[in-house]
Amino acid sequence: MKNNKVLFLASFLLIIIVFVAGCSEESSGGDAESNTTQEITYASTSDVVGLSPIDTNDSVSSNATFQIYETLFIKDPETMEIQPLLAESYETPDDNTWEIKLKEDITFHDGTPFNAEAVKYTFEQIKDPERAAPRASLLAPIDTIEVKDEYTVVLKTKEPYGPMLSALSHTNAAIVSPTADKEGDINKEPVGTGPFTFVEWAEGAHVTLEKNEDYWREPAQLDKVTFKVVPESSTAISMLETGEVQFLDALPSDQLPRIESLNDVEVQKSEGTRVSYLGFNMEKEPFNELEFRQAIAYGVNQEAYVEQLNGLGIFNESIIGPKVFGYNEEASEATYSYDKEKAEQMIEENGYSGQSITLLAANRDNYMKMAEIVQSQLTEIGLDVQIETMEWGTFLDTTRKGNYEMTFLGWSNSTADGSELLYPNLHTDNINASNYSRYNNEEFDKLVEESRMSVDQDYRKEKLHEANLMAIEDAPWIVMEHGMVTAAYHTSVEGLIVDPTGSWSLYNVSRK
Repeated sequence: MKNNKVLFLASFLLIIIVFVAGCSEESSGGDAESNTTQEITYASTSDVVGLSPIDTNDSVSSNATFQIYETLFIKDPETMEIQPLLAESYETPDDNTWEIKLKEDITFHDGTPFNAEAVKYTFEQIKDPERAAPRASLLAPIDTIEVKDEYTVVLKTKEPYGPMLSALSHTNAAIVSPTADKEGDINKEPVGTGPFTFVEWAEGAHVTLEKNEDYWREPAQLDKVTFKVVPESSTAISMLETGEVQFLDALPSDQLPRIESLNDVEVQKSEGTRVSYLGFNMEKEPFNELEFRQAIAYGVNQEAYVEQLNGLGIFNESIIGPKVFGYNEEASEATYSYDKEKAEQMIEENGYSGQSITLLAANRDNYMKMAEIVQSQLTEIGLDVQIETMEWGTFLDTTRKGNYEMTFLGWSNSTADGSELLYPNLHTDNINASNYSRYNNEEFDKLVEESRMSVDQDYRKEKLHEANLMAIEDAPWIVMEHGMVTAAYHTSVEGLIVDPTGSWSLYNVSRK
């Protein structure tokens, strides 16, 4: 009898415990939901080249580094106005001096302090010829970098530098931890001040980041971010449909109708600053001959390419595009408009018939599409054209060294400034860096330099227009299209804004 009472009492207590636990779970449902880990997976057809803003210069890598590192200034993604970020304020006592006051009490992810010494170190590394930073051109006008006090840095230029704030807001001018850079490899283990910290880079597979709990502003709402490599865009779209990934950008035009038909998926589209082009290696024959480049320019029908983009490209043969500072409508009329008969005539008259050409293309959908269309068009005017494809990282290294004949490239123009389009891409200072076409024209160089060495914005526009016209006439590039900025994401994703340069931050993004 005693045993039965004990069993009854134990059973009664168990029922009470279960009941109380059940009530507790029911009453705290909102809290349990709010404590759910917030994650987002972004899919890219290419892997990052590296994770150091100093040592990389491609949009895939920048997408990742932009979440880890921060710049002194930043563009508002909606207005594109430049605002301080790591900087507190700035003064220009004269046209050649920029005194920048930094925010205090900020630390890098490794616990070391962000201060004027860190800015000086970063900028000197970017400018160091031995390091050969691919975007050294951003800071080339800076002559000296001085530490005035712990939180004040002074930049002095030999001549006025109009795009200074745009340059300092560029992802490749982000501030790195000097300690991490000296003691390790920030290209593989990045250390910045940003809202997300590095966890892992499994090459060819993914990059993983997590929320920086000690971030100097309010911590991000996302707990984990994964940059997933999905080489086939059709596979990435299927993964978006099933929920395995939640975010894609740079949408392939031929897949746009499919993406727009997906349930629970939002699509963003807006005119951007990106320009895509067919470039010649100006150090190889016959690509260094103006008549040959003109014949190719007449023989390429860019509108045939743009028509296949489902509204995701703009036909305009000006190198400086409509959304970029320095654009003048006159430039769009001063081009080699498509004229197949004229192209055939020039090919024959100059002895180029049957000329063998290799078009080098990275294994990305848009470049492959360009290559296939241009191959067909150039074959029709009497040339022998083959396509060679390469993985993204190998492609960048190959083209930078000039080991190609003709290739397809793009420039996102993260500053939205014409000087920072023409100078890095076509000025002789940047051969072996970002001037892939190896264009060399002293008169053009002078015009671009004048566009940079002034704070008079009307004067800058005038010089940019002159330089643009000269480059269009010399045809080191044939502009294929000016791009639209695109993104597709699950409806649970909130707060995502892609600016006209194609940049995006996950700091203000959340999942509902």
